Parts: sequence; structure tokens; C-alpha cells
Amino acid sequence: MTHNTDEPTWGIELTPEHSPDRMASLAALAEDEGFDVAFTSSHYFNRDPFVVCSRMAETTDEIGLGPGIVNPYETHPVRLAAQTATIDEVSDGRAVFGVGAGDRSSLANLGIEHDRPLRRVLETFDIARKLWAGETVTHDGTFTAQDASLNLEPTSDEIPVYVGAQGPHMLRMSGKHADGVLINAAHPRDLEWSAGQIEQGLADRPDDYGAFESLAFASVSVAAEEKEAREAARPPVAFIVGGAADPVLERHDVDRETAATISEALEAGDLPEAFGHVTPEMIDAFCIAGTTATVAERFEAALEYVDGIVVGSPLGPDLEDAIERAGEALDRATE
Repeated sequence: MTHNTDEPTWGIELTPEHSPDRMASLAALAEDEGFDVAFTSSHYFNRDPFVVCSRMAETTDEIGLGPGIVNPYETHPVRLAAQTATIDEVSDGRAVFGVGAGDRSSLANLGIEHDRPLRRVLETFDIARKLWAGETVTHDGTFTAQDASLNLEPTSDEIPVYVGAQGPHMLRMSGKHADGVLINAAHPRDLEWSAGQIEQGLADRPDDYGAFESLAFASVSVAAEEKEAREAARPPVAFIVGGAADPVLERHDVDRETAATISEALEAGDLPEAFGHVTPEMIDAFCIAGTTATVAERFEAALEYVDGIVVGSPLGPDLEDAIERAGEALDRATE
């Protein structure tokens, strides 16, 4: 797979569960620790990712910033293009656009149909690119836009588009059309399988498209003590297992009935019940959890199949400590 430089790309997911000021200081810390890009996750129940990115732009100088991963159902795709262009303006050309189909259960909470996700995501960033280039767009597909254009131009020539993907079709589509992919996986077995799907997409990629970057968007939990790191991994792992497709569960020998129990508990809002069903094997399959040394080894294994890693939620029991440890683990993984 092609990559812009010989060095892997290091990304971090900062979840806006805290005030924009705290998020801005975490982004500054991530930049100091050598991360290249910070994605702010987008869920309707957390703070707005674009507002948070705007605050993060004020405390940083070089790190890329953008939503990761925003979906084109809750917000009209033309609006997403304008919001991302605004981040590019306030950050002086550092915006990235992390887009994906969104979480089916979260969208269901809002009464939103998760309709034709592959087409919707592709049409979203196709239209965004045209709008960023200053074109006026009329579109009639999975969404409609009539004579739409933006009243601002992005600062940078091209805002890179990263597609959040896990299933075979979305992975292939990203290889063919996007600038990068954020693979929703942490385990080498999943990353190896994903790389095979992406290769198929890259085989059909037009020659005039630029370099493509494949990043593992991995759940990570790192702490001084292995036990604490693994305990903090329970909530995200429960959500991953609860939403995992059957082939993914099969790949890791996860009991389907236990996965269904977790899923039902999450939908009913019984979080302690869901988290209680998470097994050590599930944590191993769906999160990179442990001490700095353990996490560095797992990063090294992942890098066999990808061009870089986005250190995803929960990061660890102590966010500041976890960002420093993750940065150190990434350094060790590439020594």
C-alpha cells in the first residue's frame, strides 16, 4: 500500500466527553507527544465535534484536525462539507474529513433510517470535494442538493477524506475512491483480512488519484498496571461486540449468544449488565490493552498490515497519562 512518507502516521481519537477546553489541552498534549492527526468522535450525546475541533485549533500548530467519524444521516452532506471547510479555515489548512456510515443503534435512537450506507458515504465525500473545489452542485441520489455551493473556500488545496470502514464493501470502496481508510479493528487477524479487501479496491483506483493511507482505528487502553488498563477497556469492547457482524465474531470464536446478550443489555440501557459479560478473550480480540510495553508489541503487530494507527477510545483510565504512554508505545513499536 502506498503511503505519503516512510514513517507511519500516528493518530488519536479524542472523544468530546469533556469540556472543549479540556479537549483542547488534550490535543495540545497529543501534538507534543508526536501525534500527526487528532479525530474528534461524533455522537449526538457528546459535545459537537466541529466546535471542539475549532477550540483544538487554537491550542495546536501542526496536528491535523477533523471529525472522526461523522455520519451523513444526522447532518446533510453539504452542511458537513461547509463545517469541515470551516475547520480548515480556522486551523490554517489542517482539516481532515473522517466520514462513515454511523452507528446503526445511535441513529435508531433518533428515528433515522440507516439507508444505503455505502452509496451515501461515497456520494457525501464526492460532493464535498466538488464543493471544496468551488463548484456549484446539483445532486439527486441518496440525498438531494439543488444548486448548492459554499460561500467559503478551504485554506488547503485538498482536504483528505478518510472513510471509517469495517465491512468488505466499505473497505473496497475506500481503497478505490478515498484518500485513506480508518479500519475499525485492533487485532492483526482483522487487519490482515481488511488489507485484502482494500487491495481489491486499490486495484480499481484511478491512476490520477493521490497516495492512499490505511490506518487501524483501534480501541486502545494503556496504563501503568495491566489490570487497570484492561478494566477500562470493558465499556468500548462491549459496544464493539454488541455491534459486531457475525463474520467478525466468528473470526475470534466469540460466542454469539453472549454477544447477543451484550447487545440487548446495551439497547436496554443496562450498561453494568453489558460490561459484566465482556470476557478477557473479547478484550484481547477488540482492544489493544495493557502496559506501555504490551501495547507497543501489539502496535508493532498491527503495523504489519497498515500504514499507521489511530489510538482510539478509551485511551486508558487516565487520559493525560494514556496519551503520553501511547506516544511512547508508538515510538517503541517503530524502533
